Amino acid sequence: MNENNLNLYNKVRKVPDTAKKPIQGGRLKGMTDINPMWRIKVLTEQFGPCGIGWYYNIINKWIEEGANNEKIAFVDIELFIKHGNEWSMPIQGTGGSSFISKERNGLYTNDECFKMALTDALGVAMKSLGVGADVYFEKDRSKYDAPTSEPQNKPQGQPATMDKEIVDASLASEKQLNFIYKLAKEKDYSPESMSSYIKNAYNKDSSKALSKKEASEVIKMLQDIGK
Repeated sequence: MNENNLNLYNKVRKVPDTAKKPIQGGRLKGMTDINPMWRIKVLTEQFGPCGIGWYYNIINKWIEEGANNEKIAFVDIELFIKHGNEWSMPIQGTGGSSFISKERNGLYTNDECFKMALTDALGVAMKSLGVGADVYFEKDRSKYDAPTSEPQNKPQGQPATMDKEIVDASLASEKQLNFIYKLAKEKDYSPESMSSYIKNAYNKDSSKALSKKEASEVIKMLQDIGK
């Protein structure tokens, strides 16, 4: 292995504690949120100001239809960095965020969905350079894995319990869905964040699209938080 190839990777892999926090509201146990401005600072330190030493182009923005009238916003970008006097080839990144999500009180519209999707896309592109690598690789995990650590500000008190459901391939029951909402509230997870988790973990656009077995897995995940 040519160690020189890892020079940049090793410079940007470590994330200071001040730029990390447990992901709140459904961004799963064991996962860590990286402050997006820290990422910008890293690129600026390594290559110079945005537009001079690095820049990005937005290639595409679009909305995908989801189940139950939900909609997801996506952004494709190309990131460029300057190495010496030469510009890199494009480093691609795709990010997404909910535009219209279904919550207990009805549909919620997020007017910052493209901004959030852009931030996500930049993080994906920067990951290819090794930015924040220790967070992603420390336990060989990704945001699509099941959670393993407790979120901050967990409410006190006894966790909710429920009667055992008959688990099969049919759609989750209303009782299961209501229990997921109740547990999520106890664990300080927002409906939007739960929707993001369900999308990432099961490729389902809504909790109502979960099977009874999948819903039971989500319930167990929430119940295990803090144990």
